[in-house]
Amino acid sequence: MDQLKFLDFKTASLSKKAALMGRAGSSPFSSVGHSVGARFSQEFSSCRGSGVFTKASYSSSSNGTYMLKRAISSDDREKSAAENYLYQINGTSVSSSSLFSRNVKALDACDDEYGGVVVDPDRLPVNPAAFASMLRFSLSRWKMTGKKGVWLKLPLERSELVPVAVKEGFQYHHAERGYVMLTYWIPEGPCMLPTNATHQVGVGGFVINDKNEVLVVQEKFYAPTFADLWKIPTGFILESEEIYTGAVREVKEETGVDTEFVEVIAFRHAHNLAFDKSDLFFVCMLKPLSAQIKVDDLEIQAAKWMPLVEFVAQPLIQEDGLFRKIIDICIARLGKHYCGLLPHQVVSKFDGRPSCLYYNVIDGQDVICKGH
Repeated sequence: MDQLKFLDFKTASLSKKAALMGRAGSSPFSSVGHSVGARFSQEFSSCRGSGVFTKASYSSSSNGTYMLKRAISSDDREKSAAENYLYQINGTSVSSSSLFSRNVKALDACDDEYGGVVVDPDRLPVNPAAFASMLRFSLSRWKMTGKKGVWLKLPLERSELVPVAVKEGFQYHHAERGYVMLTYWIPEGPCMLPTNATHQVGVGGFVINDKNEVLVVQEKFYAPTFADLWKIPTGFILESEEIYTGAVREVKEETGVDTEFVEVIAFRHAHNLAFDKSDLFFVCMLKPLSAQIKVDDLEIQAAKWMPLVEFVAQPLIQEDGLFRKIIDICIARLGKHYCGLLPHQVVSKFDGRPSCLYYNVIDGQDVICKGH
């Protein structure tokens, strides 16, 4: 962890001050706050449309896509809307008619592509007691019909249903600002549902001008150890944001300087950082398009153009092997002795979606990278 002291990107979901001041191990190479979790698409929020169920999709932390292929309508619940529910009392199945008789409906849900079920969050019962009964009945039906995983998305305004679901055996999967996602694995044996997101992704912008000056910043909130450190602008990429656009945006937000992406110079992979998550940090070389600095008063104390030799000569830089190596790579790239990675748009046949594949293209004759 000592090698991670010089990449410090700003928090995305926690107070910067609380994160940096409250964590003695924080450093300019490691982030301390970031919303993590598997992201579900907007389509996932409802299983129906215009009175009928429609397809829906969601994404797991491993970037797999779950397409909801069939909806279970009110008329297509195997006529379970008016069945006597069997209750377990002290381990014995007793017909509800021996206690009381009533009609219990299953929760509105959709089948997913993997033999599981996705509950419609827009059609949850209002009463927690009714939700408990319908949830127990639904689990019984899903078990009998061979279903596997159950995804239960509870919006913030329905948070009173969370303890009900937990009592029935549901587990937390992930949470966002507006909802919590819970899951239930029906078959015996280990759960095969994808886990929550395991990584957070940050970027750093190495911006150097024609005068061999590096664009550097000092942050407002930092650990005392880094009080005098000038560092490159860093931060987290946003949801659905590309690495290269995230680096350009972070530099603009912190310093006001416009830049053009050149290459990904290197990336660092570390573990057990914020919230015990792993961390990917991409160092990007950027070309300045403007020179005037306008500091972000919320996060940045100061920013300036600093001669490269002075930047490298900082004691905290000299003492850190990881950052020294990154600087060596950047200098080698400036001398055209090293080739970074460029994004190339490709489309996969598996999901039909465009994505960025990062690799370099070298002119074999002159050994010069074909970058910007």
